[in-house]
Amino acid sequence: MIAQGERFSLEAQLVCTEIDLDKLRMERRGNTTFATAQADLYPKATHVLTDNITDMECALTRTYAPLPFVPQGELLDIHCNEILNIQVAGLAKRLTHIHCSKAVIGISGGLDSTLALLATVRTFDRLGLPRTGIIGITMPGFGTTDRTYQNALSLMQHLGITLREISIKDACIQHFKDIEHNIEIHDTTYENAQARERTQILMDVANQTNGMVIGTGDMSELALGWATVAGDHISMYGINCGVPKTLVKHLVNHFANKTGDPNVQNILTNILHTPISPELLPIGENDTIVQQTEDIIGPYELHDFFLYNLLRLGFGPAKVMYLVRHAFDGQYTDDVIRHWLQTFCRRFFQQQFKRSCLPDGPRVTEISLSPRTAWQMPSDVGSSLWRCDIG
Repeated sequence: MIAQGERFSLEAQLVCTEIDLDKLRMERRGNTTFATAQADLYPKATHVLTDNITDMECALTRTYAPLPFVPQGELLDIHCNEILNIQVAGLAKRLTHIHCSKAVIGISGGLDSTLALLATVRTFDRLGLPRTGIIGITMPGFGTTDRTYQNALSLMQHLGITLREISIKDACIQHFKDIEHNIEIHDTTYENAQARERTQILMDVANQTNGMVIGTGDMSELALGWATVAGDHISMYGINCGVPKTLVKHLVNHFANKTGDPNVQNILTNILHTPISPELLPIGENDTIVQQTEDIIGPYELHDFFLYNLLRLGFGPAKVMYLVRHAFDGQYTDDVIRHWLQTFCRRFFQQQFKRSCLPDGPRVTEISLSPRTAWQMPSDVGSSLWRCDIG
């Protein structure tokens, strides 16, 4: 419902609103029953003359949700439970299909690995498998803070899974010597070597235990290509691949509210308030996180808004930029919106090669970036038209 008049009014009413023709065209393109219904009703159709709004300063009377992946009110709790059940059903099917009773997960103390662990725990409970079959591995590196390290350990202990701690520092130092890389140069090589070392550990432990590596990366990271090839980009089942970052927080919070264990709830609350970071650069003074993801690639709430409106509704970048102003009601300046929209478009096109070889994972929202069932895009297509549209 976009707009409606007052019921039982004794006065004449005029109801005005805007019709989003771009959205209607996109919906009808994917609605297989629309063409048939249109053909049946064509002789009776009433044609209405319409004018397109070209003045971008026009004040909209309708609203656009700033967090399109996150329902409001009572629907949020229902939605979160539904998504967790989809994740559980998908992983349960894969485990039973390959006759596997072990899962290996890298636990960093961050949001994504926490959600992956919670969904895996619920899966093992549903299948009647002991939680000790879940092997959680924390792998401290050069940027691991005491806060995330303790949260990772505490969460695994209180959930009753098998806990392993394997530091990656010595292995990475040896690797830097082998490839003759100066450890004081904190560049892409320095960061990605740590991500790949962690993935090697997970894969080898999975082989060692006849288990399956559960991927932790979310859909927002996949859209931006915020993943290391042959590092956290790789897994045997990407349980979070369909979950946008703005929804990850609500899923973890939903689990925290339903757990019934005050210790687990306190740990999850602490994780929810921890800055998002890959923790690949050395820590700062007083054990502070110096590498914060949203400072580097932009606010996830903006990127998820871009993702939904560009892919789900098929809007062009110029229209998306206009809608951001309206949805966030002055929270961001035009220069800030333009900068991060340019970043999204550039990264979305440049990083498609990472999405073309994704591991399997469940689809939980209206959007999927799976190269097999939903998003089939050439890896070398250019972004110039989209970026020019932004201005």
